[in-house]
Amino acid sequence: MDYPIKVALVRTVPVLPAGSGWWFEPKFDGHRTVLRRTEDAVILYARSGRIVTSHWMDLAVPAMQLRPGTTLDGEAVIWREGCLDFGAVQARAASSLKRAHSLAEQDLASYVAFDVLEHPDHGPVAARPYTERCALLADVLEGIGPRSRPPRARTAGHSPWSGTTCSRRRGSKGSCS
Repeated sequence: MDYPIKVALVRTVPVLPAGSGWWFEPKFDGHRTVLRRTEDAVILYARSGRIVTSHWMDLAVPAMQLRPGTTLDGEAVIWREGCLDFGAVQARAASSLKRAHSLAEQDLASYVAFDVLEHPDHGPVAARPYTERCALLADVLEGIGPRSRPPRARTAGHSPWSGTTCSRRRGSKGSCS
């Protein structure tokens, strides 16, 4: 696989597609992040391809539990008071390295994994059908759960790192359901 990876981006559509064969996933208030586990390290890439590991070490260290040869597509998110806080994510991503480490001490980040791009046993899998990748994602994440479940969050689907309907924007109280 060539790194950095160009990730698939969402498109806004006026009407949801109908019929069978469509899958929908929630949009989280976070930063799109590709997480790559090599033999020696975890490397995190921003959507642009820039390496952002140093700003998200609180994600990189626990991701060392993943088997080498794993590459995930997902989002770095930050929970506050049981809701996702996009302002906190933006502040972390745009801060100096020293400030990012300080912010990480205040609020640990979480990783919402929604796709597997490379599997340690099967190599690159991005071209495989979505349902097959879902099973492979569950395989690479088996036994690896969240540090703690955020209050009022609901875990759903195949990934122990996914599922919530909470969101918060800078300057707002946020909402959870």
